[in-house]
Amino acid sequence: MDTTCFSESIYNLIPTDWKEPPQPPRYISIFKTSVKEDMQKHKTAMKTMGPPKVEVPSPKDFLKKHSKEKTLPPQKKFDRNEPKKPPVPLRTEHPVMGIQSEKNFINTNAADVIMGVAKKPKPIYVDKRTGDKHDLETSGLVPKYINKKDYGVTPEYICKRNEEVKKAQEEYDNYIQENLRKAAMKRLSDEEREAVLQGLKKNWEEVHKEFQSLSVFIDSIPKKIRKQKLEEEMKQLEHDIGVIEKHKIIYIANK
Repeated sequence: MDTTCFSESIYNLIPTDWKEPPQPPRYISIFKTSVKEDMQKHKTAMKTMGPPKVEVPSPKDFLKKHSKEKTLPPQKKFDRNEPKKPPVPLRTEHPVMGIQSEKNFINTNAADVIMGVAKKPKPIYVDKRTGDKHDLETSGLVPKYINKKDYGVTPEYICKRNEEVKKAQEEYDNYIQENLRKAAMKRLSDEEREAVLQGLKKNWEEVHKEFQSLSVFIDSIPKKIRKQKLEEEMKQLEHDIGVIEKHKIIYIANK
């Protein structure tokens, strides 16, 4: 019996006309060149200590002999009439010695001490019995400012400013009154404003008393409606009272 062996490879399974699919084009940034140049520039600058480009000395500027020696100041012209310094004393000259004063320093010092004013001790304070000593004058414990003549007196610039504010307020009030007179508006006087305010407070007390007289258990719709109505009236009265107390000047339209 004849046996035939066929050599078979996995590559023989691939079709001969098969081709690799085309790869998409690779993305290239438009800033690639500038970024590369920037990185190369900074990278080159860091390779040396100091500036990368150093000025090369010229061959003509070589070190010359005696170039580092100190130079003498310029010579001055001799003047014979220039004033001279005082001469040095001679060896035979001796200083004056043995001069004595007839002043009695002991008695003089004693008289100065006796007739002089006693020195007052410097005021100090300590925070506790074994504490450190501190100057009392600069501690803020001495009432210095309340003893001044102008203490508690309104400064001149504040008085001037208050007068300017008052004048501006009067001009504004006159302007408002003129406009309101043209628009047929009436300003409430202080007595009328106080009467309205007291009336509102009295109404609030009556509504509040009526609210307090409600039953504890609100178990019906009419009771709930009445309670809600009283709360709204009290809230409105409180709002009106706050508005009148806040504004000193109130204008109303003439009917």
